[in-house]
Amino acid sequence: MEDPHPELRADADECRDAPDFDDLVPPEEVVSGDRTRDDFFDAVLGLDNPATASEVADRAGHGVDAAREYLEWFERMGIVIRVTDSPATYERNQAYLNWRRVQQLRNRYVDDELLAFLDDAAERDESFAETFGVSSPDAVAITTYAVDAGRSVEAVWQDLPAWKTTRRRVDLLERALQTDSDGTADRRTVA
Repeated sequence: MEDPHPELRADADECRDAPDFDDLVPPEEVVSGDRTRDDFFDAVLGLDNPATASEVADRAGHGVDAAREYLEWFERMGIVIRVTDSPATYERNQAYLNWRRVQQLRNRYVDDELLAFLDDAAERDESFAETFGVSSPDAVAITTYAVDAGRSVEAVWQDLPAWKTTRRRVDLLERALQTDSDGTADRRTVA
């Protein structure tokens, strides 16, 4: 390994004095902060209800003017949908995010891998259906099931989102495996 250029080397005084670590920027500020777009994107992904630019700005930790600019840009891209005009409120466009996830799955995995993932997710879905004795997580009465099954309400409540996530995974994997627009199956397999 070559020595650094002389101007990059520490002089005798710098070598003698230990650095003052309290003067360093905290790691959490280095990791986040300069990526304003990502801060706003994360804030938008976390929306469960329509939100104003001010609410999105608070979530992102940035100013309202920047929030308005990013929300308008996200709207043009299809990431958010404007729900009301006065005041302007936005919600995340789940259809766009699902489409994006399907494209990522198709680009990252071959059909054989997607089929294996789908088999696993379908088995997990069936297991949940057998456990709860219903065909959908929306059909579970949490308290009633907990009492009947001798489980805590909290444990049942935690299982239901996992079942819903499994259902979403099945849907996304099925969409990723669907045929192309010209009607032909895009059979991508491991070479």
